[in-house]
Amino acid sequence: MSQHELAKIYDPQAVEPAINEQWLSSDAFRPKADGDDAYCIVIPPPNVTGSLHMGHAFTFTIQDMLIRWQRMKGKSVLWQPGTDHAGIATQMVVERILDKEGLHRRDMGRERFLDRVWEWKEESGGTIVSQLKRLGASCDWSRERFTLDEGLSDAVREVFVRLYEENLIYRGKRLVNWDPVLETAVSDLEVEHDEEQGHFWHIQYPHADDPSKHVIVATTRPETMLGDGAVAVHPDDERYKDLIGKQLILPLCNRTIPVIADEYVDPEFGTGCVKITPAHDFNDYDVGKRHDLPLLNIFTNRAHIAEEDWIPEQYHGLDRYEARERMVADLEAEGLLYKVEDHQHKVGRGDRSHAVIEPYLTDQWYVDIKPLAEPAIAAVEDGDIKFVPQHWEKTYFEWMRNIQDWCISRQLWWGHRIPAWYCEDCDHITVSRETAECCGGCGSKKIRQDEDVLDTWFSSGLWPFSTLGWPENTEEMEKFYSTNVLVTGFDIIFFWVARMIMMGMKFTGKVPFKDIYIHALIRDAQGQKMSKSKGNVIDPLEIIGDYGADALRFTLAHMATPGRDVKLDIKRIESNRNFMNKIWNAARFVFMNRGEAKPDASIAPTQDVNRWILSELNSCTADVEQALTDYRFNEAAGTLYNFIWGSYCDWYVEAAKVALYGDDEAAKAETQVVMLTALDGWLRLLHPICPFITETLFQELHGADARLVTDNWSQSYSSDAQAVTRINRVMDVVSAIRSVRGEMNVAPGKRIDAIIACGAEVQADLEAEKKLLMSLAKLESVAWQDADSEVDGAAVAPLAYAKVYLPLAGLINVEEETARLNKNIARLDKDIAMNEGKLANPKFCGSAPEAVVAKVRTDLDEAKAKREEMTAAIKRLSSL
Repeated sequence: MSQHELAKIYDPQAVEPAINEQWLSSDAFRPKADGDDAYCIVIPPPNVTGSLHMGHAFTFTIQDMLIRWQRMKGKSVLWQPGTDHAGIATQMVVERILDKEGLHRRDMGRERFLDRVWEWKEESGGTIVSQLKRLGASCDWSRERFTLDEGLSDAVREVFVRLYEENLIYRGKRLVNWDPVLETAVSDLEVEHDEEQGHFWHIQYPHADDPSKHVIVATTRPETMLGDGAVAVHPDDERYKDLIGKQLILPLCNRTIPVIADEYVDPEFGTGCVKITPAHDFNDYDVGKRHDLPLLNIFTNRAHIAEEDWIPEQYHGLDRYEARERMVADLEAEGLLYKVEDHQHKVGRGDRSHAVIEPYLTDQWYVDIKPLAEPAIAAVEDGDIKFVPQHWEKTYFEWMRNIQDWCISRQLWWGHRIPAWYCEDCDHITVSRETAECCGGCGSKKIRQDEDVLDTWFSSGLWPFSTLGWPENTEEMEKFYSTNVLVTGFDIIFFWVARMIMMGMKFTGKVPFKDIYIHALIRDAQGQKMSKSKGNVIDPLEIIGDYGADALRFTLAHMATPGRDVKLDIKRIESNRNFMNKIWNAARFVFMNRGEAKPDASIAPTQDVNRWILSELNSCTADVEQALTDYRFNEAAGTLYNFIWGSYCDWYVEAAKVALYGDDEAAKAETQVVMLTALDGWLRLLHPICPFITETLFQELHGADARLVTDNWSQSYSSDAQAVTRINRVMDVVSAIRSVRGEMNVAPGKRIDAIIACGAEVQADLEAEKKLLMSLAKLESVAWQDADSEVDGAAVAPLAYAKVYLPLAGLINVEEETARLNKNIARLDKDIAMNEGKLANPKFCGSAPEAVVAKVRTDLDEAKAKREEMTAAIKRLSSL
């Protein structure tokens, strides 16, 4: 496309892929080799299983804004990309594929299964990377990393071995959250607790010395009574003082259990008797440790009843829910089921499998986390790391100060296999950076490697420094670590953010990042969480296809306000697509009227309107710079929107036509230069948010070889406060006249007279720009009167420093206009009454969705404002 031949209509699908290819082929995203002033962000690695969703689009748009901004400021910028192997998620995807083929991983064996996972990863794992490129993410894609890459795997083993050697990693038998579908331990953070409808089964436990007597125990999980170790009562509960220390018969089982006293029991809840199952309840586990109760594991890995000799044989091998049904029936048959109640209670489910989680006793690997947490807490307390917004510090501190040892082993095959080997001869555990050939204790070659893999978040916790080459002291580590900022959602502060801080402080002695920007989560227009089941998912790739990446990016930037949730409405994206069209059309007009002019930031204009737009551009530049510095992305976007659409397109381009179409060649030539200069200036400012359209127009402005992506961020222009005041006054008067014309239904093209009553200073300013004023306001003539003058028979528009009178007699039919306005007021009165009635109804306000109530309030406010405008218009008409 040659200069002056910009397409009539902006087509992002024609523009964006070509621009992206330019950037990628020219290595525009690589760090400057000679840049000493470094800036680095590590991408929160999306799961290799994933496709781009709106949350990704949001966080990566924010990061790309920062990266492009700093790159244009001349820094050596690295945005480190990569993907996460996503242990559970990836294994589930591949197992589903195999299931359709009639295969199971355990039948295939570990090596064959992992071959299939790697095969899938190579075929499908790059989807999200190509989608990020389509969004415009300016990562250095030549440095793309994967958490199972050889170098990153070396870092993982190094960290594991060092922590083990310092006794900060240990193996122990503990109660864990067990997912019986995935057959692995999962962390507390991977368990979702929601209210579900269930039952309370009240069961009679007979006294061992007198089976005619009994205590009643209520449970939501009757199958777990097979593992009961005791019944607990409160030590001060007078009802059961004589029972403490005595034995009860465990129903359905041929054994007895003691009655114990423990303050854990709430004597006011239920009967005051609580069954204690130490191997299948976290609270019971603690009680069991205090009373030295046996740990009886009743389940297999798949939550089937274990075939133990202390469990009645009729329940062996049953699924937990089959066992529940059978046991309840048996209790009823033996007269031991006292009653059953409906009961609403919280149930924990795995966030991946959605299976009900079982507390389960098993051997796992743990990190002794408190020694790592202490310096990580201090780093935030001392200000070495800052949360933005700051209130997220409280959330961080609450979790970190109550942190529990981290279970890092997972019973999966896909992931970083734990570098530990067990000796069959001496039971010694050998932990090694390299593959062990023999036992480190006795030298025996009869060793086997641990079957488990590490929690995905273990390797992710090393991401800021492992991607830069650690444990080697690479140039990248020297130059880019610590990184500058982490951009992420509040939902993974515990999963990921805290662990990166702990690992970074431990293994580099430095914080992994200086700032943590916590953005909100994207909801739909009604504030609902997006989900496929609700049918309210907005696919960013579909949006990019329909509206373009820039329209989506600008919408997300404009929404990036501090808070927990933001609502995304397609209408906002449509509006910003219109903004892109406005930009394109304004630039097209400028190029068509540029003549031979070129941008010149050093120009000192003589025309007020030209001095005004450059002064406004200076202010816009300063405001956007400060907003980005403070991570106020919505303010940066809003400032640019107001300047580009309002100041430049709506006012300056229209004002420039006076000179462009006039006879003053000097004014025309100056205006052509300033039009281009201002366009050049705001294209630079807008580029971090809307890179595609700005790059396209920049090349149209400067030639095909120009590259805005690596050009300067901003420039300084001449400023003139007097010109700003003068032009702002012209704009005030023009806006007032346009408002009255609209209210009075004056034909848009009809030229009218105006009388302005004002002081001498204001008159001087307006007279200096009389030609501009008359052109923009479509005036036939303008006359001046003293500030305190009154004009009869004219509509009046009062300003703070002037009154604008418009003699409209003869131009409009006063009676018809008054009737029309009264009719509209009557309609508005009905709307106002209806909406006031809704808001006065407590049932509506209490049951309707928040978004619906908010819209009614907005509609009411808008109707009242319109009514006031129309009432004022009738008052004006009465004076004609």
